[in-house]
Amino acid sequence: MQLTAVLTHAEEGGYVALNPETGTTTQGETVDEALANLREATALYLEEFPLKIGGAPLVTTFAIPENA
Repeated sequence: MQLTAVLTHAEEGGYVALNPETGTTTQGETVDEALANLREATALYLEEFPLKIGGAPLVTTFAIPENA
């Protein structure tokens, strides 16, 4: 199953990792650690709350003009 991971820098250092399909969130000192923690947390979530996802997620970015 292919899921989405969104990583952002944490204020206290390291990274916060979010899986938007399930809402699971975790953190880690490095990108690899944050992803590993997210993978584990999401797998545990899915054991309790199975999820049927069709197709690969589509992720994109968008910009807000600086003077907006």
